[in-house]
Formats: sequence, structure tokens, C-alpha cells
Amino acid sequence: MARTAEKVRDLASEDPEMRGAIESLLEHEGETVEWRDVKGELTSGQWGRLIEKGVLTEDGDGFVLADPDAVREGLGHDSSPSAATTPSESSDDDDSGWTTYDKAAGLAALAMMAGYYYHPIRRVVGSTVNVVLGPFDALLPFFVVVMVLATFTGFYTSIIQANLMDFDKMSEYQERMQEIQDRQKAARERGDEEALERIQSEQMDAMGDQLGMFKMQFRPMVWIMLITIPVFLWMYWKLRNGLVADAELHLVLPIIGQTTLNHAVAGIFPAWIVWYFLCSMGFSQVVRKGLGIQTTPT
Repeated sequence: MARTAEKVRDLASEDPEMRGAIESLLEHEGETVEWRDVKGELTSGQWGRLIEKGVLTEDGDGFVLADPDAVREGLGHDSSPSAATTPSESSDDDDSGWTTYDKAAGLAALAMMAGYYYHPIRRVVGSTVNVVLGPFDALLPFFVVVMVLATFTGFYTSIIQANLMDFDKMSEYQERMQEIQDRQKAARERGDEEALERIQSEQMDAMGDQLGMFKMQFRPMVWIMLITIPVFLWMYWKLRNGLVADAELHLVLPIIGQTTLNHAVAGIFPAWIVWYFLCSMGFSQVVRKGLGIQTTPT
């Protein structure tokens, strides 16, 4: 419904006469109409444009309004002030908005992130997580522990993204921006300065959509970090304080070959971080394909 209303708003702003054409079609709500039935009320170009945008859909030998309620909303006929809000205006109040729990998770993740630089935090988080992971670490070589933890974090990352991100809404945002760009290009080619001004104003309003998309994409990240950062701090704490036996530090990385977990790959990242990300990314792909988890807009 929201998408149809948005299309009607776009059509009405693009062509002021389109509003009257659409209102005339509302008088035939529930009826199957053909061009000859309404040719005195709207032009053939307007008729074709409405079919192209999906406002009119085929029904037997004629056409009907796809969603009359959405059409009224797009024209602003609904008496509720919130009915005519754009996706960018409503996004702050629905799935893209952060709840109190989201904000608390973000603050906790930021506080623990300081542990990478502030030793007391790293020591507290590392020793606390060690209560859970210590017995598991005692059973396996440390590089295997890193691999298992990477597998675990890759799994819950995919699950969290699939459950906290609204990919349909993100697709709507992207489609709207693409549609605005297409209309802007067409107006520029025909030299329609008036239409360009309207479209540019609409483009500025749509910048709120970009903010909504950013908030929606970043929301699952705080929950991912809330679990991942303590795991990272625990591994860093173990290696930084020499709590891993020398025999467990050796491993073979693709391309790099024989190395140790503390060795800096290309002088930048420690081998254990490279090993962790290789395992995490590889298993994440397996999980997403195997469970059919969507992590990008369609």
C-alpha cells in the first residue's frame, strides 16, 4: 500500500494535472474500465503512465485501480496527518528506529570496545569470558578455538541480520531513489527546468530515506558487536598476556603459509585476526546459502 501511495504522490508532483485524472478514476472504484470509458476525463498519456506505474492493473478486458485506499492516501484524502508521510518520515517510528534496548546494547558495545586500548577493561572482560570459554579452550588447540568462535559468530551474525533488517523496505528506498534519478535525467534531457526544480526538491526530501537506511543497516551491528567484542577481547587478552602455549600458536594460512597467531600478516594484522575473519566469512556464506537467509535487498 505504501508503495502505491508513494507512486501516486510522485505522479501528482510530476504532473499537476495528473491529480484530477486520478481523482476521476476514483469515481469508477470497483469498476473495470477501458480507455474509451474515461478518455474525456484524462489524456492517453496519463492513462498509459498510470498503467506503467502499476496504479492501474489489468482486469479482464479492462483495468481497475490496484489499491484505491493507497491512491486516496497518495492524494492526501486521508484525514489523518500521518497518512501522507513519506517513508523517510515514518521510518523513524517503525523498524528503522532504535528501541531502548538497541541503544543500551550500543552503549555497552562501545564501552567494551575501549578494552582494546584500556587494559583494565580488557582484563575484566577477558577473565569474565574465560569462565565460559576456558574449559573449551583447555580441550582444543587455540587456533581451533579461534576457528570455532569464528564459525559461531558468523552464524549469529547471519541470523541477527536476517531478523533485524527489513529488506523489503530497503528495496523500496532504493527503488524510490532510482526512480527520482531516472525522472531527473529525463527532465534534464528535455530541458524542463520547472520539473527539475520539483524533482530536486523531492530529492532533498528523500535524503531522509538515506538516513533511515543507515539506521536500519546499523541497528543489527550493535547486537553483533555486543557478542563479538567480548569474544575478540578474550582472544586478545589470552594472546597478549602469554596465556596460550607456544605449541598451539602455529598454523598454516592460505597464501601466507606457515606462521604463528601473533605474527603480523603484511605488517598490519595479527595472523589470528586474519584466521578469524577467513573462517567467519567462509562459514557465514555456507549458513546463508544453506538456510536461505537474505542479507541484501532484493
